[in-house]
Amino acid sequence: MTKLTTAARSAVRETFPNLAKDVRSFPVRDGEDPWTLREIEALASGLLDEKQRLEEELEAADAELSNLLRNSGDGAGDDQADYGSSALEREQELTLVNNVRDLLAQTTHALARIADGTYATCEATGLPIGKARLQAFPRATLSVEAKQRQERR
Repeated sequence: MTKLTTAARSAVRETFPNLAKDVRSFPVRDGEDPWTLREIEALASGLLDEKQRLEEELEAADAELSNLLRNSGDGAGDDQADYGSSALEREQELTLVNNVRDLLAQTTHALARIADGTYATCEATGLPIGKARLQAFPRATLSVEAKQRQERR
């Protein structure tokens, strides 16, 4: 686990003023140690950093996509290959924008779950997600078992 800077810890505490109290309610699986404030602060700080990075990336990708769409009609003399290449580029940029929006939504949802005290609880079963899973993928909303069931459908 990485050590947080004073600024990062302050940002987490400002964003989540009840975190010291809420951390005690975050569930753990059998055999796991309870969540510590330091562990949740590290996850929250990473999510806040990720949210900021994704917002900046989304802004740049949106601008790039707007530029591509604006210039898509400029090719009066373009042949079919040029047109196809431009369409592929627009499609790739649109996919990138959608993926970033998706990750941003997941990150924002994870931060909201920390704020409302439901973090670490599986949204499908109400059981603990597991510390190792959340430390590897802090945006997880389902336990491994619930995710496996979802993927089998």
